[in-house]
Amino acid sequence: MKKQFIILLIALISVEGFSQELNAFFSKADAFFKTNVSNGKVAYSKIHANQDELSNILKIAEGISILKNDADNYQAFWINAYNLSVIKGIIDNYPTNSPLDNAGFFDKTTYSLGGKNITLNDIEHKLLRGQFNDARFHFVLVCGAVGCPPLINQAYLPSTLNAQLDTQTKIALNGSFLRVNAKKKRLQASQIMEWYKSDFTMNGKSEIDFINTYRTEKLDRKFKLTYFPYDWRVNKQ
Repeated sequence: MKKQFIILLIALISVEGFSQELNAFFSKADAFFKTNVSNGKVAYSKIHANQDELSNILKIAEGISILKNDADNYQAFWINAYNLSVIKGIIDNYPTNSPLDNAGFFDKTTYSLGGKNITLNDIEHKLLRGQFNDARFHFVLVCGAVGCPPLINQAYLPSTLNAQLDTQTKIALNGSFLRVNAKKKRLQASQIMEWYKSDFTMNGKSEIDFINTYRTEKLDRKFKLTYFPYDWRVNKQ
């Protein structure tokens, strides 16, 4: 009986420690984004001059491990980890004009996160897109470029994640992500919708069906859809 009690006590302490660590990650990430992000742009020069806060947050993230069936915590953690790691990647190559100016930025450079050594592409394609059929990820994973959806000045939190995903998708699809010419019934979309067309056409839907789910002003399904070039300039303040 005593042995069982000790095992239970150790398990409870472990859960409590994990909860505190995860909450610390979300809290510190939220404060970091509030301090360093404005209007979707990042204060890279300021962060580069003092990297302690970013390094501390990523150090916490290194030891956090979340199962995917704990979906809200899992998704919120990896979305924030991705966005923070992009900033880290820009800072490590600072000054830089574009993430693409740095070889292997997305597919070779690794970060120690969640008990793994992992690339940005691995986070996006294996841990998020590969595990959940949710095209809204494309509007919250910010690749460090002007062409990306805007980075928000707060952390994604498990308690508000679904609402945040909806909000950012609506902002993008009612804003600069699309260029609409109603008279000519033409629609230009970000190349993200071309690169990841399968994500936006799940369950037999078209891209315009997906867009209309989140747009205030609905589009005719007969609109001709093309894509405008991606702007890879760094999203700096």
